[in-house]
Amino acid sequence: MKDFTTAWTKEELKIYMLIYCANANFTESEDEIDFIKSKIQSSDFSKIHKEFDKDNDYQSIEKIKSTVDRFGYVKADTDILIKEMKGLFASDDEFDTLEENMFLGLKHLLA
Repeated sequence: MKDFTTAWTKEELKIYMLIYCANANFTESEDEIDFIKSKIQSSDFSKIHKEFDKDNDYQSIEKIKSTVDRFGYVKADTDILIKEMKGLFASDDEFDTLEENMFLGLKHLLA
């Protein structure tokens, strides 16, 4: 069994999660990319995006879950991530079924 632990910072986790959300409907809009870049402090977007591009859906979920567990996030921390995910999904004025399903799945994962 593969180990999905990461050495990400909290900022890198947020970037990865938002990229994952932006790809819910298999298309990253410019509005979504702009939203992500407006929410981050570091210049790690390209590095994290390259990692995301190499991962399949299962790997992405396992990495997110493992990293959230490693940080010991409490409800207040996950509420912030959920709020940012909502903002991303609203950034291109579309919230289709694929995005809604991903949001619900990640929300459940973070609870």
